[in-house]
Amino acid sequence: MGEMTRREALLLGGAGVGALVAGAVGLSRTGLPWEQGPGVTRAGIGADLAQPQVLSSSGGLLEVELEMAPAELVLADRNVRMQAYNGTVPGPTLRLRPGDTLRVSLTNNIDEPTNLHVHGLHVSPEGNGDNPFLAIEPGETFAYEFTLPSDHPVGTFWYHPHHHGNVADQVFSGLYGAIIVEEGLPRDDERLLLISDVSLTGQGEVAALGMPDRMMGREGEVVLVNGQVQPRMVATAGRTERWRVINTCVSRHLRLDIPSQDVQVFGVDIDRHAPRDLGDLVLAPGNRAELLVTADVGSFEVRSLRHDRGGMGMMGGGQPRAGDDDVVLFTVEAGSGRGADDGGHSGWSEQALLRDLRGAEPAARRSIAFTMDMGMGAGMSFGFNGREFDPDRTDQEPRLGTVEEWTIVNSTPMDHPFHLHVWPMQVVAANGASIAEPYWRDVVPVPAGESRTVRVAFETFPGRSVYHCHILDHEDAGMMAVVRVGG
Repeated sequence: MGEMTRREALLLGGAGVGALVAGAVGLSRTGLPWEQGPGVTRAGIGADLAQPQVLSSSGGLLEVELEMAPAELVLADRNVRMQAYNGTVPGPTLRLRPGDTLRVSLTNNIDEPTNLHVHGLHVSPEGNGDNPFLAIEPGETFAYEFTLPSDHPVGTFWYHPHHHGNVADQVFSGLYGAIIVEEGLPRDDERLLLISDVSLTGQGEVAALGMPDRMMGREGEVVLVNGQVQPRMVATAGRTERWRVINTCVSRHLRLDIPSQDVQVFGVDIDRHAPRDLGDLVLAPGNRAELLVTADVGSFEVRSLRHDRGGMGMMGGGQPRAGDDDVVLFTVEAGSGRGADDGGHSGWSEQALLRDLRGAEPAARRSIAFTMDMGMGAGMSFGFNGREFDPDRTDQEPRLGTVEEWTIVNSTPMDHPFHLHVWPMQVVAANGASIAEPYWRDVVPVPAGESRTVRVAFETFPGRSVYHCHILDHEDAGMMAVVRVGG
């Protein structure tokens, strides 16, 4: 899309962006529509960081019952009403090993259709697998089964609803959880950090959002870590910890800032490499990072710094978005103590590298473009190559057993993260120039006005799935397409 037209400005300019509903009481410094009451409870601001319940496989199998339902929760000393898996936000963590089978009995007790997406897992998209075309209606239960290949990459993944048209609302309201495919190494010094955001009314309900928020991609006024507001992590100085960070936000990008500490990153999504300095790491929605953190004695704040992901011309009306400010995620208090022998931590980065696809001759080269257009009387149209999502249309049809090269083009004025289900992507070029060290992702951020070229091995798992923008409001609005891998 080119410059915002005068008609678009007239339609949208007065509405503003980031005017998230917070009731009539306004917002406190934490983004909550109430001030914290006297005293701090475990559920209050600054409470000790909690870890989600863990459900682990045994003998190659993990069987889980997940119920999606409204839940009464306590957030910063106030009762709130969100949606949850098994009554908690986030839902339980599912720990697996390569080759395991995961069976999930999913019961839908919310008032909308839904389904389940196991984000980042390389599993079948057919039948009762990672099938985005399923619709589990209110009151129904569905039996999922996912079998991981024996050589499945280890790492950090997650699950969330993926019924088209309802995805952003359901994730925003609290429906998400972690999946870990593990190496079998010790986990004593491991932290799981699921970062989300939400907007709440003064009555503690998830706020309804208007069209401008949805078109920009909503950024909640309250940022949560494991369902808590600015929790406190207690650590031992000099002891190296492994942090698994998941960006479960609908639209917010996380630009991690961990000041004056020894921090190294050794993986993003399924990519693994030797530990290197954190640098300027930005996690788009859906991205995950694995960090090695050794804290000094004292306390410090872990923040997400401001990240400009573009805009929509005059639509914003000059109003700031929630993501325009730095955000405190959590604090760390590191006391002196006997540090662990960190010699064994080097094993966290060891894994057989995925096959370099640059040596393969692509069976096809495709250009896939994010598109945003102003329709006549129907608001903004989101799609790929000028077409909105149609579940009955096949947009790309790779042959099973081949490697393809896709160039993802973003000529719009805002960033879009590109997510392909089931099949991981090796990023080989940026803006037409080859990358010296290609890397693997299942969510590839494509900045406004730029392109990324990826190679994908469609060598296993025939069937139909999707690719889409992982700003989930955009996906719900039509920025999704169908890929069918066949013989």
